[in-house]
Amino acid sequence: MKENKMKDLSNTDLSNTDLSNTDLSNKDLSNKDLTGADLSNANLSNKDLSGANLSDVNLSNAILTGAILTGANLTGANLSNANLSNANLSNADLRWAILTGANLTGANLSGANLSNKDLTGANLTGAILTGANLTGANLSGANLHGLNLILADLTGANLNDADLCWTNLSRANLNDADLTGADLSNTNLSWANLSDAILTGADLTGADLTGADLSNKNLTGADLTGANLSNANLSWANLNGVNLRWAILSNADLRGANLSWANLTKANLSWANLGGVDLSGVDLTGATGIDHLKK
Repeated sequence: MKENKMKDLSNTDLSNTDLSNTDLSNKDLSNKDLTGADLSNANLSNKDLSGANLSDVNLSNAILTGAILTGANLTGANLSNANLSNANLSNADLRWAILTGANLTGANLSGANLSNKDLTGANLTGAILTGANLTGANLSGANLHGLNLILADLTGANLNDADLCWTNLSRANLNDADLTGADLSNTNLSWANLSDAILTGADLTGADLTGADLSNKNLTGADLTGANLSNANLSWANLNGVNLRWAILSNADLRGANLSWANLTKANLSWANLGGVDLSGVDLTGATGIDHLKK
């Protein structure tokens, strides 16, 4: 890697400049206009790039470990295979950026704009995504295990077969998201917006769905063993044959829901509203609270 020989870059126009394979770790690039520059394979580790204009920049294979990119403009930037581990990308604009194969382990992406982003193959282990904009993002098969996605906007996101085990999605917006076959075991989905979300075949064992809106939802094939569904809205939901063993359904709204052949063994149904529900064929062995059902 070559070292940039310019001692002072403060008054230098770096837009559309070829800085590939350059060590810039000792240069001040905060608030710089680097539009269209080639920074592929460059070393920008621990660099302060806050407020910099990095639109359409080529950062493929660049080293950005620990870099400060707070509020940076990264629209259209090529970050394929870039190392962004532990980088601060809070409130950064990443619209149309390419992140294929990027290493985002431990990165701070809170409030970042990742809308319509293809994140397949990206490593997000330990990343912070609180309040991030992930509308329409492709996270199919992504490893989001244990991440903080509180208040994140995942409207229309593709999360099929994604690993969301132990992830915090409290109050997240998952409207119209595709969660087919996703692992949501022990995930915090309390008060999350799941309207129009696809949950067919999802693993929701032990998930916290307190107050979640699952009305009219097709949950066929979903596993809700031990899930907390207290105060959840399950009215007119399709729970045909669903496994609800040990589930907590206290104060849940199940009016008009299809519970045909559902397994409610040891479930807590205290003060649940099952008005108009046909319980024939439902396994209620050991279920509690069934003497106080609101019919």
